[in-house]
Amino acid sequence: MPLELAHWVRHFPGRNVLLIGDLILDRYIYGDAERISPEAPVPVLRTVEKRETVGGSANVAACLRALGCSITCCGVVGNDRHGRSLLALLTELGIEHSCIVEVADRPTTTKTRLVGLAQHRHRQQLLRVDEEDSRPLGTDAAQRLSRAACEAVARCDVVCLEDYDKGVISEELAGAVISAAKKAGRAVLVDPARLTDYTRYRGADIVTPNRAELSLAAGRTLASLEEVGLAATELLTRVGARAVVATVDRDGAVLAESGQTWKHIPTAPRSVYDNTGAGDAVLAMLAAAVAGGADLESAVRLANIAGGLEVERFGCVPITADEVLADLRLSDRLRNGKLRTVEDLVAELTIRRDRGETVAFTNGCFDILHAGHVEYLRRCREQASLLVVGLNSDSSVRAQAKGTNRPINAFEHRAAVLGALECVDYVVRFDEPEPEALIRKVRPDVLIKGEDWARKGVVGRQFVESTGGKVVLLPLVEGLSTTGLIERIRREG
Repeated sequence: MPLELAHWVRHFPGRNVLLIGDLILDRYIYGDAERISPEAPVPVLRTVEKRETVGGSANVAACLRALGCSITCCGVVGNDRHGRSLLALLTELGIEHSCIVEVADRPTTTKTRLVGLAQHRHRQQLLRVDEEDSRPLGTDAAQRLSRAACEAVARCDVVCLEDYDKGVISEELAGAVISAAKKAGRAVLVDPARLTDYTRYRGADIVTPNRAELSLAAGRTLASLEEVGLAATELLTRVGARAVVATVDRDGAVLAESGQTWKHIPTAPRSVYDNTGAGDAVLAMLAAAVAGGADLESAVRLANIAGGLEVERFGCVPITADEVLADLRLSDRLRNGKLRTVEDLVAELTIRRDRGETVAFTNGCFDILHAGHVEYLRRCREQASLLVVGLNSDSSVRAQAKGTNRPINAFEHRAAVLGALECVDYVVRFDEPEPEALIRKVRPDVLIKGEDWARKGVVGRQFVESTGGKVVLLPLVEGLSTTGLIERIRREG
């Protein structure tokens, strides 16, 4: 794992972020799309689930919360059911929202997505319905919001402006907040709206347009990284910013800093499932990293990871600090080996499952690894995309009454030998006599034991089958066992 990046991620808890912007309630209506309407050539959606979640700047707040930061959220909601739902969701997430202004004559911005399910599981967005009023806020609401935001600046480590151009981030509000932040010595990050004129953001420290937004601001198509770098440098001068971070889809990001040549910061290839929320994840990570004291290049590298993890999910799903750390470990597995704590393993498995992988699990002492073990583990690996081996700790082996001299090899040595096998993806320790608690945390798709366990009863079978998994019993190689090998060594020794 790149230690310097992990260092910054572990500094996120306790950091305070002031987030000002357009609050949105995201609503999802899921339904089976099994036929075409006889009234028109459109799918008929039979509703099976409804869900509400935070969107817009509220989703950035949720992303920051998932990273461990504390957030003060500023914006407006209407005096309506959607506004109350949004505030309730923020409360559930533990996000401070006393600076949110309620406006009686303005609806809460709401986006309702109709999502069709093919074969009851494959999701495809069919239509989005927006309810909003994008006109500038009235004088009274604008003044209340500006006053609340400026008063909150001193209580935070960094300020974020998330602009969806829904009438909240005006030139007056942005100017007042940026001025207050400068006086308090706080950095201001801006995720800009799709505008040609960035005057309202003048004086911000970091501006984070995507390629399309930067193209619009530059007044030209930006096809190459060189063109993006030049446009980012121009914007840097125009806005008077310290840096411009331009995201460029699968190419990662371009970082232009004042007084330096722009640089390209690539990202790892990802399987893109849904781009929704990627920009929010990027801004949240940048803000958390800057609040934690990270240099900008490290912050952008972390933002690349957060955005990449987000596009592998459907909808807006906040990326946690543990998931970022897990991704860092995945990218550096050779240096880290295969031994994991339970917590780290669960985080990595979450990421790999999101990529469509399946998990097989088996367990044992594996005291003296022999050919029978190797063949058994090879067959285990054939049952799923990856294999997790639960390994008894030394005290756990002793509790099984295998003999006073067992285990022959200490846990660290047994784990190292297992980790050297190509068919084993992860090794995880457990201290209990039985692996039931570990199985419940790993949640394997396939639980595997030797066929000799058919008579004994497989520990964890009921749980795995209750979650839709299966239990597989594999034949053992006859004539090979650790106990038998030890007895033979003693006889012939």
